Amino acid sequence: ITIVYIYNVTSLLFFFFQAEDGIRDAQESRGLGDVYKRQTSDLTLELSTNCKATTGLDVNMHLTCTNMEKEKVDKGLDGAIAGEIRNICALRGDKASGDEKWEAAEGGFECALDLVKYIREKHGDHFGISVAGYPEGHPDNIKPVADLGRDLSEAEQGRVVHTAEGDRVCSDENMEVELTYLKEKVDAGGELIITQLFYDVEVFLTFVKNCRERGIIVPILPGIMPIQAYGGFTRMTGFCSTRVPEDVRNAMESMKGDSDEEKEAVKAYGIKLASEICQRILDEKVVPGLHFYTLNLEKSTMAILRNLGLIAPEEGEVGANENEDTTKGTRVN
Repeated sequence: ITIVYIYNVTSLLFFFFQAEDGIRDAQESRGLGDVYKRQTSDLTLELSTNCKATTGLDVNMHLTCTNMEKEKVDKGLDGAIAGEIRNICALRGDKASGDEKWEAAEGGFECALDLVKYIREKHGDHFGISVAGYPEGHPDNIKPVADLGRDLSEAEQGRVVHTAEGDRVCSDENMEVELTYLKEKVDAGGELIITQLFYDVEVFLTFVKNCRERGIIVPILPGIMPIQAYGGFTRMTGFCSTRVPEDVRNAMESMKGDSDEEKEAVKAYGIKLASEICQRILDEKVVPGLHFYTLNLEKSTMAILRNLGLIAPEEGEVGANENEDTTKGTRVN
């Protein structure tokens, strides 16, 4: 679930359920709208084409390898062309619900690189293709520090994830493999990198620097997920193995109650924190815009954009589901 802001262009992405408010608000926006597949390709295509037809937005349709035979991918791409959708976010995707590990569908694709290559092979430069990047390392590669058998390097210390079960980190060796793979995705046709969520700005800035040093020169959009609720925050950071700075963790622990006051305090803190993260990144002048995981809750995102001076104070009316915890069952990969 995302919203993208590129200079004076906004774009919104919502899950295919509860999308009515989002589509309405998207009509008042301008730019690139992301639609996340969540392993239901027909519904994704329907929402994407309807969004394009009713709002005129440039839709960025997410396409994953999970449970997708080549025929389903072809159907999605042909449907995108018929619906005048020109942008695809090519992902491996999460493991299918109920599976212990990720496995390719029979006759499908093994990874996002294969998907990017196939889209370019089949359709040339018709589609703009975006790919995923992981500033802290892909969750599959963030492993217990104890398994390293050595002290952490300075770079590893900068991205180590502290959990109740012990510290975890993507090793320098695995990070090098990931950056090499990311360059392969870009060289194969990826034109834009959208990153996993993060709350430590230094980790993101280091990731951008490492990409540029390896010749990865395409635009990189930082993945920003405004904190909406204590439960959702702990679920998402746990699922994604996200590094949470100590000051952020302490602030969240002080507001983890169920009272209305504490819930409102969490939302206010989420807006303040994300605004500060975004401003710092924009001040560094290393990105062309921002990518927000809105979780179908646009109120916080609109408030952040207003704080940054990127939309006028009166812009961004919100839907009716702002107090719902839409992170339940959510996967971001």
